[in-house]
Amino acid sequence: MAMAMTMATAPTTATTTGRWSMASLRAALPPLKSTSVRVPSRATKCHSLARSYVGLSPANPLMSLGFSDRTSFGSNFTIIDNGSRFFAMRHGKRVPKLNRPPDQRRALIRGLTTQLLKHGRIKTTRTRASAIRKHVDKMITLAKDGSLHKRRQALGFIYEKQIVHALFAEVPDRYGDRDGGYTRIIRTLPRRGDNAPMAYIELV
Repeated sequence: MAMAMTMATAPTTATTTGRWSMASLRAALPPLKSTSVRVPSRATKCHSLARSYVGLSPANPLMSLGFSDRTSFGSNFTIIDNGSRFFAMRHGKRVPKLNRPPDQRRALIRGLTTQLLKHGRIKTTRTRASAIRKHVDKMITLAKDGSLHKRRQALGFIYEKQIVHALFAEVPDRYGDRDGGYTRIIRTLPRRGDNAPMAYIELV
């Protein structure tokens, strides 16, 4: 009896032209539990990457790509560190670099300034002599003022305290009438070995 019923209902699913209708096929399919479309296995990574983005910026794109040890974009670039920093082009900059990074250059200038104020005359390269000249003039200008604030500024630059106190005691009498040009540079023979140009720098 059941066999006869199936034989009777089978011709009704097809049209008179012998083709299947889409309405009958949709009715025969089971209902879907969710409306989401399944992504193929090849596009799974792209789908997971698209979910990790919030707005225009990724939440953590490096983690989603599988790089767990890289947490920033800076790790993708090679860092070149030779002890100095790189800036834009130095147009119009007249600061002598003395082939040293900023911290070592400042320590060198402070040391040469301290030795010049201590001994009155030192021998160094012409470039270093020209570089420390303005710093020596500044220390003498601070000593001519003689205030406590200027003394503390000199103490923060010169390495030896006794030189600062002696400088503030002698400068007003020695350079009271002079408004500038407290140092003199005298060229001498080049240094033996690397033939570097040398010079004496002394207090006037």
